[in-house]
Amino acid sequence: MATTSTVDGERRRELLVEIVNRDGRVLIDEAASELGVSAMTVRRDLADLESGGLVRRVRGGAVASLRPRSFEERMASDAQAKATIAAKASRLVPVGGAIAVDASSTSGVLLSQLDGDPATERIIATNSHENFQFARRTPGSRAVLIGGEAEERTDSFVGLLACRAAASLHYSHYFTSAAAADASSGTSEVTLAEAQVKLAFADAADATVLLVDSSKLGQRALVSALDWDRLALMVTELDPRDSTLDPYRAFVDLL
Repeated sequence: MATTSTVDGERRRELLVEIVNRDGRVLIDEAASELGVSAMTVRRDLADLESGGLVRRVRGGAVASLRPRSFEERMASDAQAKATIAAKASRLVPVGGAIAVDASSTSGVLLSQLDGDPATERIIATNSHENFQFARRTPGSRAVLIGGEAEERTDSFVGLLACRAAASLHYSHYFTSAAAADASSGTSEVTLAEAQVKLAFADAADATVLLVDSSKLGQRALVSALDWDRLALMVTELDPRDSTLDPYRAFVDLL
């Protein structure tokens, strides 16, 4: 009986992680109903998962842990929110000129949805090999991969060379996500190197657009990145009138 209980507990925690990766968050009451256990059991499971660095508990449930994650792992998380954000943001991407996108999976989904005019060249610069591949397949676009030091944990290019290369072009728009966004402090990242490259891109852009799903709002990661005065617009999967966005209305336009 003890062995069965242990296996059931392990499988239950695996399912909780799957929910977080799929939806970006897990709610205690909903998970308890879905798994057929008590809310207290889910709370204990989430506490165990947080101790292992797999989730981070928030009021009413948990969200994905703020840690460096591979592009593939991030792409598999909260796919519906990313698709909604990308559909909104695609209307902002100019046909010509130069834009920059960061190494986020949300930017990758944006690139995968773009159309273009083969007669008008659009330059797309990124510090992500995965997003470079998306950009290469975008009609009417020329992809530029910002090199530098490979950050294996996040599948991005960072460091001094990456920052200098990012700053060498002038962009009409820079599309970036974030590990977290807080009304009092702006965006933040899980590594210093990631934050440095994002600052370099933002400094070279006329307008920086933040693409962030609502599970990241009200959170702070390790390293401060972009202040609100650097951001022209924040795009989420929510209706711009949603009350969840009320703390941000004074700082940035919403879409």
